[in-house]
Amino acid sequence: MLSFDDVFVARDRIEESIRHTPLERSNTFSQRTGADIHLKLELFQRTGAFKLRGATNRIGMLSESEREAGVVTASAGNHAQGVALAASRAGVDSTIVMPEHAPISKVNATEGYGGTVVLHGSDYNEAQSHAHEIEREEGRTYLHAFDDPAVMAGQGTVGLEIVDDCPEVDTVVVPIGGGGLIAGVATAVKGIDPEVRVVGVQASGAASAVESFEADEIVELDTVDTIADGIATRRIGTQPFEIIRERVDSVVTVSDPEIAMAISLLVERSKVVVEGAGATALAAVLADAFEYESGETIVSLLSGGNIDPNVLTTVLMRGLVQSGRYVKLKTVLKDRPGALMELTRIIADNRANVYGIQHDRTARDIGMGSAEVVLDLETRGPDHVDQLVDSLENNGYPVETLV
Repeated sequence: MLSFDDVFVARDRIEESIRHTPLERSNTFSQRTGADIHLKLELFQRTGAFKLRGATNRIGMLSESEREAGVVTASAGNHAQGVALAASRAGVDSTIVMPEHAPISKVNATEGYGGTVVLHGSDYNEAQSHAHEIEREEGRTYLHAFDDPAVMAGQGTVGLEIVDDCPEVDTVVVPIGGGGLIAGVATAVKGIDPEVRVVGVQASGAASAVESFEADEIVELDTVDTIADGIATRRIGTQPFEIIRERVDSVVTVSDPEIAMAISLLVERSKVVVEGAGATALAAVLADAFEYESGETIVSLLSGGNIDPNVLTTVLMRGLVQSGRYVKLKTVLKDRPGALMELTRIIADNRANVYGIQHDRTARDIGMGSAEVVLDLETRGPDHVDQLVDSLENNGYPVETLV
C-alpha cells in the first residue's frame, strides 16, 4: 500500500516541474459557514489542475526502453493535459484517448502540450478500454489516471503542501473521481498528523466511491451524469479504494446545483474560475454535506480550473437563477398603447432591472385584445423576486415564473 515515504520521495522527484500552489483563507466563506475556511488553489498548477503531479512522478520512473516506446493513457481532460506536458518535457511520445464528448477546450489544450489525442467512447471507461488496445498494439506504457502508486504519490504532494502552509488544519476536503488524489492526500496528511480529518466528495450523479464505501467493496455504476466531468468515473480504482477505506474518514456527495452554486460564488467572491470537479470540495462545505464545528479549520482543495467556456456560461446563469439574481417571468397585459409602459413602471418601482422583453400578440393561450409578455429580469435575491411577483399580481397581472 502507498506509504508516506512514497509521497515524500515523489515531492523531491517533481518539485522542479510543478508549482507549490497558493493556500488562502477566505473571509467570505468563513463568515458564510462559521468555520475557518481555507482554499487550496490547485487550479493555478501548470495545466490548470493537480494531475501534472502524478503524471510527472510516473514518467520520471520510466525505464529507458519504456521511454523509447512512449506512453498512452485515457482521460476526461486533466490527466490528459498532465501526461501530455510531462511527457513532452521528458522527451517521451504520448497518445491520449479522450471520450468523444470531452470539452473541446481540454482537447485543444492536450494537443497544445504535445500529446496526440484520440477521441473514443462515451465516457472515461470506454476511452480507457481503447487506450489499452493501443497499449497492446504499440507496446506503449499505460499511465493510469489514478490506479497507480506512483501517480497517487505524486498527487499526494498536494497534501504535504496543505499541512506545510496550514499546520493548524482540522479537516481537508478532497474531490473524488477515481480516487488517486484523495488516496495520495490522505496518505500525506495522515502521515504527518493522524488526527486531521479527511473528507471525500463526489458528485451525486457519479457516486461510485460513496456506494463502494457503504458496501465495503467496489461498486461499478452503469452510467454517470454530472457537470463535474473531471470526476465522472463509473468505478473507483482498486488501489485507491483500499487506501480510502483505511485513511479517509468519510465520503459524501453534492448535487450539480450545489456544484454550480459553488462555481458561481468562487467567481463572484474569490475571483477564481474552477471546473465542476474543482468546486465539489467547497460545495460540500457550503451545503453542509458533512458536520463541522464552529471555528473548525477546513481546507477545501480546488483541484482544477479547466472548465469549458460554454459550460461556465451555463453554470453562471444557473447560479444566478438559484440565488435569485436572475428570473424569467411571463404575464399577460391588455394590447393597447401604454400597457407595456405601465408594466415596466411597476418593475422599475420594485428596483428590478430589465435584461430583455418578448412581446407576443399571437400566443395561443391568451384572448383577443391581449398580449403575452416574457420578462428577463435582474433581481437581488429570492426575497426581491417574491416582492416583485407580489407587486405585479396585486396590480392585476397574472405571473408565471419560467426560471
